[in-house]
Amino acid sequence: MRAWTSVCILMIACGGVVRADDWPNWRGAGLDGVAPGGDSVTEWLPPGEDGGAGKNILWRVPLPGLGASTPAIWGDHVLVTCGIDGKDAVICLDRAGKERWRRELGAERPGKHKKATGANPSPVTDGTHAWVYFKSGELACLSLADGSLVWKTNLQERFGADSLWWDLGTSPVLTKRAVVVAVMQTGPSYVVAFDRTTGELLWKHDRMLDAPEEAAQSYSTPLVLAGDPARGEPAEMLVVLGADHVTAHDAADGRELWRVGGLNPEGNKFFRSIASPVAVGDLVVAPYARGNTITAIRRGGKGDVTGSHVAWTRKDLGADVPTPAAQAGRVVVCTDKGRVVGLEAATGTTLWEEDLPKNRNAFSSSPVIAGGRVIVTREDGESWVLAPPESNQGEPQVVGTGSVAEMTVATPVCVDGRIFLRTHDSLWCIGR
Repeated sequence: MRAWTSVCILMIACGGVVRADDWPNWRGAGLDGVAPGGDSVTEWLPPGEDGGAGKNILWRVPLPGLGASTPAIWGDHVLVTCGIDGKDAVICLDRAGKERWRRELGAERPGKHKKATGANPSPVTDGTHAWVYFKSGELACLSLADGSLVWKTNLQERFGADSLWWDLGTSPVLTKRAVVVAVMQTGPSYVVAFDRTTGELLWKHDRMLDAPEEAAQSYSTPLVLAGDPARGEPAEMLVVLGADHVTAHDAADGRELWRVGGLNPEGNKFFRSIASPVAVGDLVVAPYARGNTITAIRRGGKGDVTGSHVAWTRKDLGADVPTPAAQAGRVVVCTDKGRVVGLEAATGTTLWEEDLPKNRNAFSSSPVIAGGRVIVTREDGESWVLAPPESNQGEPQVVGTGSVAEMTVATPVCVDGRIFLRTHDSLWCIGR
């Protein structure tokens, strides 16, 4: 039996029960890029690409505006954010691609970079409500059933202007009580929590760390982890990567529990971080240094634990934009140039690797593990499906390829044997 096929789900803090065919946030129910359902197809082509009707494309829905967020899926609700006529907006479709509802919010703030938009952050849902966040600073809670507005606020109006050099990328996350957003920038940097259903401000923790210039800016998304009492951890905690540090916080009040620095030992001014951390066992794995390093940190301790809690560091491997996936003590790293590497989480040792075809387009989507296979997607909409070796020995096999031929930076979502792939201006459903 393939070692990658056992799925261990770390349930997100949500009001409903996450089912095997739900994908409630950017990195899935386990916050690790693992699809808990069965196998997906391994080949797909849009109509015309093969000179005929295409292959394994169930439907494509053009969206009314640009967005780069990954869909969130709960039951028969598929959520995507985008801009519509100069407004931040959310669209809810069913799994057949039929629109259920749409909701326009405040004024859109368009993206600067060619592969970014004003709707980069991904939505999150608990089956009753959905929370969305935009480059404009707008944070809103909507009813999942009909899109009605429950509450909204604007972080930039309340706490200070956005000072990021590029486009907002961090997605909101859910704790048992709160929706949490990390704002890491040259100006006011903080982590803030609002009551999920009322929008009441629960806490705001300033996170001003000693990082130079652009290195103080981060586009990563926090992790929500269950605490381990044996390590003296609270019941629930947040782990945040950015500004040359990894910090852990009590989810109840935001106070800092521990920190690890040293991710930018030479004080490089331009080490902004995009890829997010991933947890595997008692380790937090953090890509950094514009894709040049990856560091594993042991959880636990108090205060600055830089000297004692770094388990290993690789200076020959990393990921600038794609966030690693993790399963069964293994970590999958996809570099921006398409080098896909399987690591043993405990030691950082390379178990296998595959170099995908060279191309002027980079990889911004994060890898997903589905049915024991790894799916990676390039910015031009080309995808590869890799089967890791049966053991720690041998080479991975490319067992399939797919194409949608559209600009793609969102991460594929694999649920119930289908792949939902969001491009800048469309949503595709791929399956048998």
